[in-house]
Amino acid sequence: MFVDAIERVDLFTRPLHSIVRLYGHDGIIPGTATLFFVNQEGYAITCKHVADLVAEADSIFRHYQEFQGARRNVLKEKNAAYLVSQLETKFKLSVDTIIRIRNNFVGCVDQFQQLHIERHPTQDLALLRFEGYNRLLYRSHATFLGDTSRVKPGRSLCRLGYPFPEFTNFRYNPSVDDIEWNTLGRTNSPSFPIDGIVTRLVGDANSITGIEMSTPGLRGQSGGPLFDSNGLIYGMQSATSHLHLGFDIEDHEVLVNGRKRRVSNYPFLNVGKCVHVDVIKAFLREKGVTFYEG
Repeated sequence: MFVDAIERVDLFTRPLHSIVRLYGHDGIIPGTATLFFVNQEGYAITCKHVADLVAEADSIFRHYQEFQGARRNVLKEKNAAYLVSQLETKFKLSVDTIIRIRNNFVGCVDQFQQLHIERHPTQDLALLRFEGYNRLLYRSHATFLGDTSRVKPGRSLCRLGYPFPEFTNFRYNPSVDDIEWNTLGRTNSPSFPIDGIVTRLVGDANSITGIEMSTPGLRGQSGGPLFDSNGLIYGMQSATSHLHLGFDIEDHEVLVNGRKRRVSNYPFLNVGKCVHVDVIKAFLREKGVTFYEG
């Protein structure tokens, strides 16, 4: 049903690869997110929570560098361990604190000098503008649904994104005590589609702002397009809600591999939350960005 549409949407949907390091560790945590381009001028949209992590990457590292400088000044003191612990408290560093994020926009543009970010004031939506590139690496662009009265419960739609970070082109460099990209290993992660039906429209008394889907949006699909069988964009994957079903089981006896076990279970239905196409189009109009409807 969505075979041709996925091929169309894949031309302008791209992954954001990220690598993260936590304080006190040299291990690397890979992650992914999704963005898609709305025209041939280097404009793309993604989730605001994704854009925030991109925007904060430099300040997070500067904060850690300030700590490193202060730590070097006390390491020769007799009570160095105590002084370092005081610095950790001052700089709010613990074993689960992010100290480094490196991002890689895959297949977007050949290079860029600046990434300009515009955030929606209320919705999980952000506009990205790549500046200083020579060549676009994505092909085609999104075409947004024109007649939005077609967004109704029961309509089958699909999402495309990059939920599984299978890239391995990164390493920890002990000589500089930092994580970095390299040219070894796998450089790509496969796109992954997931379909479902519209269950409810989300909003308030004044306007509809979101679309709820019967299936979850997977981690890493945030910022990916929601589209129909023709490839028309209905919205953008944003989050997943967990609806308690009420079919709870507590201390119930069941057979597991021929043996009696007592189990408890509290089931939830995981539903996808998408930013509505009308919100996206209104935001693009407000920012004077060219986009296309169909």
